[in-house]
Amino acid sequence: MSTAAQVIRVQPGEGPAYSAVGDVYRILATGAQTGGAYTLCEARVLPGGGPPPHIHHREDESFFVIQGEITFQLGGEKVVAKAGSFIQGPRGIPHAFKNESSAPARMLIHVVPPGFENFLADVATPVPSFDSPPTPVTPADIQKLLAVAPGYGIEILPPPH
Repeated sequence: MSTAAQVIRVQPGEGPAYSAVGDVYRILATGAQTGGAYTLCEARVLPGGGPPPHIHHREDESFFVIQGEITFQLGGEKVVAKAGSFIQGPRGIPHAFKNESSAPARMLIHVVPPGFENFLADVATPVPSFDSPPTPVTPADIQKLLAVAPGYGIEILPPPH
Protein backbone atom coordinates (compact mmCIF):
# COMPACT_ATOMS: atom_id res chain seq x y z
CA MET A 1 0.00 0.00 0.00
CA SER A 2 1.33 3.42 -0.96
CA THR A 3 1.67 5.93 1.85
CA ALA A 4 1.27 8.89 -0.51
CA ALA A 5 -2.19 10.40 -0.79
CA GLN A 6 -3.63 10.76 -4.28
CA VAL A 7 -5.97 13.18 -5.98
CA ILE A 8 -9.32 11.40 -5.88
CA ARG A 9 -12.18 12.03 -8.28
CA VAL A 10 -15.41 10.04 -8.09
CA GLN A 11 -18.29 11.09 -10.31
CA PRO A 12 -21.97 10.28 -9.70
CA GLY A 13 -22.54 6.60 -10.40
CA GLU A 14 -18.85 5.73 -9.98
CA GLY A 15 -17.11 3.83 -7.20
CA PRO A 16 -17.36 0.19 -6.13
CA ALA A 17 -20.83 -0.53 -4.73
CA TYR A 18 -21.87 -3.15 -2.19
CA SER A 19 -25.07 -4.36 -0.59
CA ALA A 20 -24.79 -5.14 3.13
CA VAL A 21 -27.53 -5.79 5.70
CA GLY A 22 -30.16 -4.28 3.41
CA ASP A 23 -28.27 -1.05 2.63
CA VAL A 24 -26.17 -0.06 -0.38
CA TYR A 25 -22.71 1.48 0.03
CA ARG A 26 -20.28 2.95 -2.48
CA ILE A 27 -16.63 3.54 -1.77
CA LEU A 28 -15.51 7.11 -2.47
CA ALA A 29 -11.99 7.01 -1.01
CA THR A 30 -9.90 4.09 0.26
CA GLY A 31 -7.06 3.98 2.72
CA ALA A 32 -4.66 3.33 -0.16
CA GLN A 33 -5.88 6.47 -1.95
CA THR A 34 -5.70 8.67 1.17
CA GLY A 35 -2.21 7.67 2.23
CA GLY A 36 -3.60 5.58 5.07
CA ALA A 37 -5.59 8.48 6.54
CA TYR A 38 -9.26 7.48 6.18
CA THR A 39 -12.02 5.70 4.26
CA LEU A 40 -15.00 7.62 2.88
CA CYS A 41 -18.16 5.96 1.62
CA GLU A 42 -21.74 6.87 0.84
CA ALA A 43 -24.64 4.83 2.18
CA ARG A 44 -28.17 4.56 0.82
CA VAL A 45 -30.46 3.41 3.61
CA LEU A 46 -33.98 2.40 2.61
CA PRO A 47 -36.92 2.66 5.03
CA GLY A 48 -36.38 0.12 7.80
CA GLY A 49 -32.73 -0.29 6.83
CA GLY A 50 -29.62 -0.03 8.96
CA PRO A 51 -27.03 -2.34 10.54
CA PRO A 52 -27.43 -4.17 13.84
CA PRO A 53 -25.99 -2.54 16.97
CA HIS A 54 -22.21 -2.83 16.99
CA ILE A 55 -18.96 -1.45 18.37
CA HIS A 56 -15.90 -0.45 16.35
CA HIS A 57 -12.92 -1.15 18.62
CA ARG A 58 -10.36 0.27 16.15
CA GLU A 59 -12.06 3.11 14.28
CA ASP A 60 -13.84 6.40 14.84
CA GLU A 61 -16.86 6.74 12.56
CA SER A 62 -18.50 9.99 11.45
CA PHE A 63 -21.78 10.40 9.58
CA PHE A 64 -23.14 13.30 7.53
CA VAL A 65 -26.77 12.91 6.44
CA ILE A 66 -27.21 14.31 2.93
CA GLN A 67 -30.79 13.20 2.23
CA GLY A 68 -33.67 12.02 4.36
CA GLU A 69 -33.57 11.16 8.03
CA ILE A 70 -31.61 8.56 10.00
CA THR A 71 -32.14 7.62 13.65
CA PHE A 72 -28.89 6.87 15.49
CA GLN A 73 -28.45 4.99 18.75
CA LEU A 74 -25.15 6.14 20.27
CA GLY A 75 -24.12 4.77 23.64
CA GLY A 76 -27.73 4.62 24.82
CA GLU A 77 -28.73 8.01 23.38
CA LYS A 78 -31.23 8.26 20.52
CA VAL A 79 -30.58 11.02 17.96
CA VAL A 80 -32.74 11.76 14.93
CA ALA A 81 -30.46 13.22 12.25
CA LYS A 82 -32.05 15.03 9.31
CA ALA A 83 -30.31 16.14 6.11
CA GLY A 84 -27.42 18.43 7.04
CA SER A 85 -26.79 16.72 10.41
CA PHE A 86 -23.35 15.49 11.48
CA ILE A 87 -22.81 12.67 13.99
CA GLN A 88 -19.42 11.59 15.41
CA GLY A 89 -19.18 8.09 16.88
CA PRO A 90 -15.87 7.48 18.64
CA ARG A 91 -14.42 3.97 18.79
CA GLY A 92 -15.60 1.82 21.65
CA ILE A 93 -19.13 3.30 21.72
CA PRO A 94 -22.05 0.94 20.99
CA HIS A 95 -24.07 2.35 18.11
CA ALA A 96 -26.51 1.61 15.32
CA PHE A 97 -28.49 3.57 12.78
CA LYS A 98 -31.85 2.97 11.19
CA ASN A 99 -34.05 4.70 8.66
CA GLU A 100 -37.32 4.90 10.61
CA SER A 101 -38.92 7.17 8.00
CA SER A 102 -40.91 6.24 4.90
CA ALA A 103 -38.38 7.71 2.44
CA PRO A 104 -34.87 6.59 1.44
CA ALA A 105 -31.93 8.34 3.11
CA ARG A 106 -28.33 8.92 2.06
CA MET A 107 -25.29 9.76 4.14
CA LEU A 108 -21.53 9.99 4.00
CA ILE A 109 -19.56 7.76 6.37
CA HIS A 110 -15.99 8.78 7.26
CA VAL A 111 -13.90 6.11 9.01
CA VAL A 112 -10.52 6.72 10.71
CA PRO A 113 -8.22 4.83 10.45
CA PRO A 114 -9.14 3.30 7.09
CA GLY A 115 -10.04 -0.31 6.44
CA PHE A 116 -13.84 -0.19 6.33
CA GLU A 117 -13.62 -0.65 2.56
CA ASN A 118 -11.92 -4.02 3.14
CA PHE A 119 -14.58 -5.04 5.64
CA LEU A 120 -17.31 -4.26 3.08
CA ALA A 121 -15.45 -6.20 0.39
CA ASP A 122 -15.27 -9.21 2.74
CA VAL A 123 -18.85 -9.27 4.05
CA ALA A 124 -21.01 -7.51 1.47
CA THR A 125 -22.32 -8.46 -1.96
CA PRO A 126 -20.96 -6.43 -4.90
CA VAL A 127 -23.76 -4.73 -6.86
CA PRO A 128 -23.54 -3.08 -10.30
CA SER A 129 -24.04 0.47 -9.03
CA PHE A 130 -24.95 2.59 -6.03
CA ASP A 131 -28.48 2.84 -7.45
CA SER A 132 -28.90 -0.95 -7.49
CA PRO A 133 -31.48 -2.40 -5.12
CA PRO A 134 -30.00 -4.01 -2.01
CA THR A 135 -29.75 -7.78 -2.09
CA PRO A 136 -32.06 -9.68 0.28
CA VAL A 137 -30.45 -10.42 3.64
CA THR A 138 -30.16 -14.17 4.20
CA PRO A 139 -29.26 -16.19 7.31
CA ALA A 140 -25.95 -17.00 5.56
CA ASP A 141 -25.25 -13.24 5.25
CA ILE A 142 -25.78 -12.79 8.98
CA GLN A 143 -23.52 -15.75 9.79
CA LYS A 144 -20.83 -14.33 7.51
CA LEU A 145 -21.10 -10.91 9.20
CA LEU A 146 -20.80 -12.50 12.64
CA ALA A 147 -17.78 -14.56 11.54
CA VAL A 148 -15.88 -11.78 9.70
CA ALA A 149 -16.56 -8.74 11.92
CA PRO A 150 -14.26 -9.71 14.83
CA GLY A 151 -11.27 -9.83 12.46
CA TYR A 152 -11.88 -6.14 11.78
CA GLY A 153 -12.30 -5.22 15.45
CA ILE A 154 -16.08 -4.95 15.07
CA GLU A 155 -18.30 -6.48 17.74
CA ILE A 156 -21.88 -7.20 16.64
CA LEU A 157 -24.26 -6.75 19.57
CA PRO A 158 -27.64 -8.39 20.14
CA PRO A 159 -30.61 -6.24 19.09
CA PRO A 160 -32.26 -4.23 21.87
CA HIS A 161 -35.40 -5.76 23.38
